[in-house]
Amino acid sequence: MSPARLAALVLSLLALLSWSATPAAAQSILRDAETEALLKDMARPLIVAAGLDPAHVDIVLVNDPSVNAFVAGGQAVYVNSGLINEADKAAQVQGVIAHELGHVTGGHAVLNQGAKSATSISLLSLLLGAAAAAAGGGEAAMGVIMAGQSAAMGKYLAYTRSQEASADAAGAQYLSAAGISGRGSLEFFQKLQNLEFRYGYRPQDGDEFYSTHPLTGDRIQTLQDTYEKDPAWTKPDDPRIQARYLRMKAKLFGYLAEPRDVLRVYPLTDNSVPAHYARAYAWHRQSEMDRATAEADALLMTDPDDPYFLELKGQILLESGQPNEALVPLRKATELTGYQPLIATLFGHALIATEDPQHFKEAETVLRNAAARDRENPFTWYQLGTIYAANGDMPRARLASAEQQSLSGQMDAALMNAQAAEAGLKQGTPDWLRAQDIEMEARGALERDKKRR
Repeated sequence: MSPARLAALVLSLLALLSWSATPAAAQSILRDAETEALLKDMARPLIVAAGLDPAHVDIVLVNDPSVNAFVAGGQAVYVNSGLINEADKAAQVQGVIAHELGHVTGGHAVLNQGAKSATSISLLSLLLGAAAAAAGGGEAAMGVIMAGQSAAMGKYLAYTRSQEASADAAGAQYLSAAGISGRGSLEFFQKLQNLEFRYGYRPQDGDEFYSTHPLTGDRIQTLQDTYEKDPAWTKPDDPRIQARYLRMKAKLFGYLAEPRDVLRVYPLTDNSVPAHYARAYAWHRQSEMDRATAEADALLMTDPDDPYFLELKGQILLESGQPNEALVPLRKATELTGYQPLIATLFGHALIATEDPQHFKEAETVLRNAAARDRENPFTWYQLGTIYAANGDMPRARLASAEQQSLSGQMDAALMNAQAAEAGLKQGTPDWLRAQDIEMEARGALERDKKRR
């Protein structure tokens, strides 16, 4: 192996390690009102079975094509878009969520001492390997890297074996308590096993732990024995949840996949609701607005009061430069969902986009309500800042900008706008106090960043 190729390998492995240290930060979070509602409904009985409060547990969709789910501390389960793309049934995803909740209740993201040691060993071996490569010893360097990686993997997976077994057992318990059959969980483990074989991950003698979730075959047998004895084993899947899942999966595929792949999976001859959904998003991404509108209209023909079909129609109209026409479907979608924050924000955006001052008061009311119910959406704060500025309320416009910039990691700008808002707001009011909070948070973040340099 040449020093240049080895250096490239070192860089790629270092990149992988940095991703592993902060799994949620390296990818974008995908937010959609219908998807979040479904994931909450799918997870709620499992969360209750785990003894946790559904109001405090988040199921977060991550834009990552790999087939994976993980926890990274706290009470949040991260599900990759690739996992949704691979899973055929909602029950398969529920099996994964149950397993990850086992990691949450087991405190595994906090207790994994092996992870830190493994990362240290890996980084050391990579640095030694890079030094050897620089000296011209390509083969020797590769040996150093592989030996270090082997030691790291062994140390890390020796610790995680018990965690995985514990999470499997807990997940099976939560599925049973929720009255959900373990068939979906088994089906998904079998999918993982097929992926291992398909992509060359089949373990060799002595290497049975070399995968993200080790011992797939053994785990399938153990779980099958457990699930088949459970009273819920023969219980059919919830048909309503499954129908919603197929819609959500199609929507996600239409949004993320190449349009040609969308049309291959959901050809024009397919007139199902999921197919119309997928094609609507594919055409929309291609700026084929007439075709996207036709697909949205086909959906509304099946149910004119479906809030998510109305949201889609309004979004297409808004983003094709027709904000006035978008108001009717978006207002109805907002009302039907009880002012769901993501949909309400889109409606507020459409009200502002009309550039009609008569709509500004309603826009402010809608956006303030959305921000109060979901404070972690930067786009809501951006739109709220826009309407405050249009109404001449610059202190609150600066405060909204500070909120948006803080959430987006722009701490310099957040600090500046928080200070400007604080200077213009009445002392002691909730907005003034919030400006102070953002100022302190921004100062703290900037100080920590300075120390790391």
